[in-house]
Amino acid sequence: MSAGLHEQQRRLAAAIRDGAEPGDGLLAGDWAAGLAVYRHAYRARLLAALRDNYTVLARALGDEAFDALGLAYLDAQPSRTPSIRWFGAALADFMAGPAQDLVPHAALVDLARMDWALRQAFDAADEPLLQAGVLAALAPQDWAGLVLRLQPGVQRVALAHAVEPAWRSLREWEPESGDAQPELTPPEAHAHELLAWRQGLETRWRSLEPLEAALLAAVAKGLCFADLCEEAARHLGDAEAAAAAVVAALQRWLVDGLLVGADQRAS
Repeated sequence: MSAGLHEQQRRLAAAIRDGAEPGDGLLAGDWAAGLAVYRHAYRARLLAALRDNYTVLARALGDEAFDALGLAYLDAQPSRTPSIRWFGAALADFMAGPAQDLVPHAALVDLARMDWALRQAFDAADEPLLQAGVLAALAPQDWAGLVLRLQPGVQRVALAHAVEPAWRSLREWEPESGDAQPELTPPEAHAHELLAWRQGLETRWRSLEPLEAALLAAVAKGLCFADLCEEAARHLGDAEAAAAAVVAALQRWLVDGLLVGADQRAS
């Protein structure tokens, strides 16, 4: 690509995206009306992408409030990636910080975090899942150094409110059906972690108890089975109960399809 063409593209992108003046020689004829159309279409398309990525949040806020939030986000965080799929990655942090005045309740930030986690889980790469038979074939002495690997779609999200019931109600509501929007009570403050992942072609989620959240965090760090048992013992205060808890968690992760590998810790 010639330097001249690249400069023309940069100027045109700045004129559409940032509202910059195009300057002399870039556009011919009566260009003002046409440029205004492109500017509007650009912002409208990104706003639609944001609404698609944050379906439940958009339903909770309503069209007018969501549009105001989305346009403020677009001004503060212009899209810088080739794919609009990733536009909105920082929306929850934006809501919790600079855009607090546009957020009627702090729990809406958690709805946004949940929306984004589930989209991330759905779009993650595929990997063959770990099968129970692989673990069943392990020799007893191999368990202590066993290092599990989570599938790429596993998302763990820290939430400050118990938003899951509200999220479910709004997700199941179809505005086009003509049914009234569900009446929701403000979620209670409840610091916890949410687990989201993809199982086949379906996204799944569940709220995590502190022990399982700690075990998943340990797996994500690459800690071995013996380390998981030590972590469980710190929570439960009993080594035998800890080992049983780790085995139970492992069995659940296999059923849920959270694991893609099991290796031995490097010596």
